[in-house]
Amino acid sequence: MTFLVAGATGTVGRQVVGALREAGAPVRALTRRPGEAAFGPGVEVVGGDLTDAASLTSALHGVTAVHLINFGGDGYAPLENGADLVATIEAAGVRRVTLLAGWSESTLEPAVRASGLAWTTVAPTEIMANALEWADEVRAGRVERPYGDSRTAMVHEGDIGAVAAKALLEDGHAGAEYLLTGPERISLREKIATLGSAVGREVEFVELTPDQAREAMRAQGVPDHLIDFQLEVFAEPPVEYNTPNGVVEKVTGRPARTFVQWAEQNATAFR
Repeated sequence: MTFLVAGATGTVGRQVVGALREAGAPVRALTRRPGEAAFGPGVEVVGGDLTDAASLTSALHGVTAVHLINFGGDGYAPLENGADLVATIEAAGVRRVTLLAGWSESTLEPAVRASGLAWTTVAPTEIMANALEWADEVRAGRVERPYGDSRTAMVHEGDIGAVAAKALLEDGHAGAEYLLTGPERISLREKIATLGSAVGREVEFVELTPDQAREAMRAQGVPDHLIDFQLEVFAEPPVEYNTPNGVVEKVTGRPARTFVQWAEQNATAFR
C-alpha cells in the first residue's frame, strides 16, 4: 500500500509524512515544487497541483490512500475543483482519504463526503507551530497583541499528523470528523511566558486594544476580511476550540502534547 500526502512540505503535511514513515509505510510526497523538497529515505517526491486535478494522475498511480488539504496555490485559497479532484482520485483506485479541514470549507469537503471513498476529516484548532509567527518579537523581548487572556486548546502539529496517519493506516475511522485540540486551555499571555521560559529570558507581553491591533495588521498588509476574522476569533474563541476534548489520545493512544513541550522542542527558533 502506497500513501500519497498532499501539501507534504507544509507544517502538517511534513508531520503526516513522518508519522507514515515511522510506521514503515511507503510514502509519496506531493508538492508543486518537487525540486525544492527534501525528505529522507522511503519518501518519493512527486510533482502535482491540487488546483489542477489532471496533474495528479501520475502521482496517484498505484496509490490506495491519500492525505488531502482543502486549499491550494500560493494564496492558500479554498479549492474550487473538489468534484474533479475526487473523481480523479476515485478513478485511480484510491480507497481511503484523510482531509485536513480548516475554518473555511472548500468544495472538497462536500465532494469527499458524497464520494464512495472511506474518508476522515481532521480539523485542528489553533496549531502550535503558528507561534513561530512571534519569533522576531520574542527575540526582541516584547510581544504586542490583543486579547491576552483569551484561551484556546492549541494542538501540536505532530499530533495532527499522527491522527491523520492512524486514519490512513487503520480501519475504523471512515466517516469520522475529528476536531483536534491540545490537552490544556492556555491564554496568549501564558503562551508568551512559556516561550520566554523556553529561551531562558523574560518576554514582555503588551496587550493592544482591538483598534490598535487592527491598525498594526493593516500596516503589515493584512486584508481587512482577515483582520476581522482574526479579531473575532480571538475575542470569543468558539467553545469547541478552547475545550480540550481528548480526541488525539483516543485515536493515537498517546496523550496530546503540551505547549511547554512544543516550546522546548522549538526554542532555537526564538533565540
